[in-house]
Amino acid sequence: MIKINLEDTFEAIYVSPNFDQYIFESVLKDSTITQLKVKFTNIAESLLPNVYNLAFGPFDSNGKINDSVNLKHKDSNKVFSTIILFSITFLKNNPHISIGIDGSDDLRANLYHRMFRYNYKNLKDFLVIIGVDWYVRLLRNGTIELDNNGLAFFKPKPEPFDFQRKTNDLYRYYMFNLNQ
Repeated sequence: MIKINLEDTFEAIYVSPNFDQYIFESVLKDSTITQLKVKFTNIAESLLPNVYNLAFGPFDSNGKINDSVNLKHKDSNKVFSTIILFSITFLKNNPHISIGIDGSDDLRANLYHRMFRYNYKNLKDFLVIIGVDWYVRLLRNGTIELDNNGLAFFKPKPEPFDFQRKTNDLYRYYMFNLNQ
């Protein structure tokens, strides 16, 4: 279980001028040190306005974030606490937006779900946590809304995070913004 402690974080070795990118180092269980990048990207082309997607992970051979690798951190709590702290810093500099994080697979979605659920009491003073499911609109004529290709047109449905929701019913996307 990930335990968020905003007073036990890694120091950034790089912060971009607009606070949308951070680099820090983490020690792995085999005692090697790896650099991790945290990046917030505007997903303006999506159905979720004013949402910046959070990506994090080590660098791949092209210098981009590899968010699919499974690293064994010596202190996963400190890694996730650092990412949340950087997220709060980014939000304080951009208070009109939300941050979204995609569990790219069920294992990661389960991790994020449990992390937000377990740390709610510690985070509620700082963040509003939102779960996003997807829905297809049923039209008045009894058919479903279709896109230009004739496929079901899925839309995001943000809602307050249900802390009683079980991990077998994961959200498709997780968002948070500042508790103002």
